[in-house]
Amino acid sequence: MKGPTLKVSGPVAEVAASDGGVVLNIPITLKRRSGRRVVAIHGTEFESGKRTRTGATALQLALARGHRWLRMLEAGEAASMSEIARREGTDHSYVARHINLTLLAPDIVAAILEDALPDGVRLSALLINPPVLWEDQRVALGTTPAPPRMRKGGRK
Repeated sequence: MKGPTLKVSGPVAEVAASDGGVVLNIPITLKRRSGRRVVAIHGTEFESGKRTRTGATALQLALARGHRWLRMLEAGEAASMSEIARREGTDHSYVARHINLTLLAPDIVAAILEDALPDGVRLSALLINPPVLWEDQRVALGTTPAPPRMRKGGRK
């Protein structure tokens, strides 16, 4: 599902208003990156495909949260997901969905951390019932599959 886009074109201009104020006209495009809308100014690095980072994306924060909560369970700092939910002031299903992110394929995790997932991938698609097999995850997200591994005996 592709959301609406806005593109304002034309030259950059500065207009002095009669009340002494200044109006700047700057051509922009609203784009969606990792589920967020960002403003792209024409003629910048952003437009050339090089993404700028202004902080952690929602996907990156959710992945970090899931790993932190899983570590708490494994280390015995929390007895259950319900206990983590009580501490965090949220529902246990919210905690469980975030812990699901710890089961993603390593290349998908790397793409999340590098903010390099294909446009249109939403956090909700990863949180709720992600496919168990890594190949199925890649197909569901439309990412490039990893090269096939060799089995014992040198066969694919």
